[in-house]
Amino acid sequence: MTSELRSTRFRREREATWYRLEGLVARAERRGVRALAGTDLAELATLYRATISSLSVARAISLDRNLLEYLEGLCQRAYFVVYGPRRRIREMVSSLLLRDFPRAVRALRWHVVLAGLLFLAGTLVGYQLVADDPERFHSFVDPSLSSGRDPSADTEMLRATLYDGDELSGESLGEFSAYLFQHNAQVGILCFAVGILAGLPVFLLMGSNGLMLGAFSWLFHSRGLGLDWWGWVLPHGITELLAVVLCGGAGFGLAQGLLFPGARRRLDSLALRGRQAGTVVLGAILMLLLAGLIEGIFRQTVTDITVRYAVIITTSIFWIAYFGYGGRGEVTE
Repeated sequence: MTSELRSTRFRREREATWYRLEGLVARAERRGVRALAGTDLAELATLYRATISSLSVARAISLDRNLLEYLEGLCQRAYFVVYGPRRRIREMVSSLLLRDFPRAVRALRWHVVLAGLLFLAGTLVGYQLVADDPERFHSFVDPSLSSGRDPSADTEMLRATLYDGDELSGESLGEFSAYLFQHNAQVGILCFAVGILAGLPVFLLMGSNGLMLGAFSWLFHSRGLGLDWWGWVLPHGITELLAVVLCGGAGFGLAQGLLFPGARRRLDSLALRGRQAGTVVLGAILMLLLAGLIEGIFRQTVTDITVRYAVIITTSIFWIAYFGYGGRGEVTE
């Protein structure tokens, strides 16, 4: 009986605080923290601390289990309102795409340029090496990726691979697109991740991917299919290859933060570059998803070369404008 009276007295003295906190938490959960006025936010923090104190006391004096469960649940909900993200998922995605991503790319622009030059150099070297000796094609391209598109294939077969995608339809197109996204995302994330190893593996990854593109380019150019080849690869390739290069630039950014911290402490420099690089990689993953959709669906069903080059020009202009002007003139929060 004494225990019940103690629990009743404890609840009566403090329950007004709990109910007020529960009301504020419920409003924030329905409409977001921004729906609360400044005075409500200040009161929310005070009520949360008071309720945490009540929970500690209730545990110490072993009050009834129902009351403890109520207070624990209320404190958990309040914690996420008080200390959780102040923006909704939709707002965070919007901020990433409209502001943070292009700003981070511009902050790492010289790292991205370096990654792009390495990729381009690898492409040119791969083209020339295979032109000198076609057997080198197999050194740069894994058989599982070539799918019969190698120097032993006849011209008509190579042409067919650029235009005959009609047999890929419906569910198989979606599976193909998902596979491409997974593969390209792995390459991009690896370029970013190895940046912490002083950036040296990024040189290898950028160069080796360029070598493969150069080998394929020579193969189709040697059969008089150069225009058709670029019309096949670039509708998605503008977006995909740019995303991979951005990941390489993010890796170089991490390497700079580690090796050349400048006036900052090494950990502070690495943290700064890590935030920028992480934002770039997150945006690049979304680009790879878009590229996978284009490659797996659009490119396999649209065989008009004029339309393909129209997509190439459109995507090129879009990305130049997006990374050149996206997020400019906005106030940093």
